[in-house]
Amino acid sequence: MAKECVKARQVKREKLVAQYAAKRAELKKAGNYVELSKMPRNSSAVRLRNRCKMTGRPRGYIRQFGVCRNVFREMALMGKIPGVTKSSW
Repeated sequence: MAKECVKARQVKREKLVAQYAAKRAELKKAGNYVELSKMPRNSSAVRLRNRCKMTGRPRGYIRQFGVCRNVFREMALMGKIPGVTKSSW
């Protein structure tokens, strides 16, 4: 499980990306890279990381469900994800 400060940092980055998205797109379109470099670093969408909504784990992220593989497996076995069953052959 990720530290709370790491999760909070991710949320802060998401807010900054949303706040500056229009301005960054405008500067990129104009080709004004000097002004673009003066903007906050965390306002760039590239600095975001997909993290599990439950644990904050950055690896093994399943985009369709928004959780990591470990949480996905637990939820699937408990029947909390509709339509997902354990396969066996």
